[in-house]
Amino acid sequence: MGVRKERAWSLERSSYLTGTPSDSYDIDRIYYDTSSYYSASSVSVSISGLLGRKKSSSRPFKDHYADWRSVHAHFEAHFDALDLAASSVSVSISGLLGRKKSSSLPYDLLDSSVRSVHAHFEAHFDALDLAARHDPCQLLHPGPSLRSPLESPFLFLGGIHPGLLTALLRSFLLHPRRGPPRPFPFDLAWADPPRGRLLARLDQIERGLRLLVPTLLSRVREAQAAFVESAAAEWAAGADAEGEGDGAVAALVEELGAAIADANRLRRSVLGEMVAAMDVCQGALFLEALSQFVVGLRDPDVLRDFEQTKIMPPSPPPS
Repeated sequence: MGVRKERAWSLERSSYLTGTPSDSYDIDRIYYDTSSYYSASSVSVSISGLLGRKKSSSRPFKDHYADWRSVHAHFEAHFDALDLAASSVSVSISGLLGRKKSSSLPYDLLDSSVRSVHAHFEAHFDALDLAARHDPCQLLHPGPSLRSPLESPFLFLGGIHPGLLTALLRSFLLHPRRGPPRPFPFDLAWADPPRGRLLARLDQIERGLRLLVPTLLSRVREAQAAFVESAAAEWAAGADAEGEGDGAVAALVEELGAAIADANRLRRSVLGEMVAAMDVCQGALFLEALSQFVVGLRDPDVLRDFEQTKIMPPSPPPS
């Protein structure tokens, strides 16, 4: 297993979240249970068909990111399905409340769309795992061809910061929505008592993040410090033989890749825990907003406005 992976095994091993024992999570589940809450085989769009080819650890990350962008192209169709389901629900909700759900009800269409969008994020996490094994340094320091200027502040060890996921859900729970009202039952998705239950669950997840995020960052800092120390010692000793220092580089790359993989497991697990805690209407609204946010970070119009804002001279102080 090795010393580096043993360190990952020891991170707050007794529990993932602080709180009562009944609310605790074994750290092994967070780090090593990478199965999704929804089976990708049951979604309405085949992920393997979207990605188009067998996954390989030798593919550069830019290819994975291109696949991820192609996956996002299918989100709009899913949101159309969500709107259709919402309209169908609002038309005959009184009939729905009086009987058990069946395969013909719009809730099933809604649930299928939620599972499909969730599976798209799972496919992205798979691509990050492969890229981390191939070149972790490229994930930690991506160039403009991989990440837009707007994406950088929201990244954590190669991917979306897990805190973004919890912050987005908290905004739904605490801040009223502006704009035209959603049709029933979406307009009541964040009302009490579901809001109180979700807030309690969200607090548990965030307590876990406050433990694990700094720990993962410390692993990266320690790996870099060990590499610098080793390289400096070799330079001071006058080592100039061919291949000298390759061991230090290999150790750094291995540890960085392991840290990114653990961060990705954390992202995957946090998203899965959140989706599992929400009902189908809440999950639809949340994944819709998350997808639109992620896609918007690479929207050409948004990026153009961002670049224009950077070059605008500051306003003169009032006289």
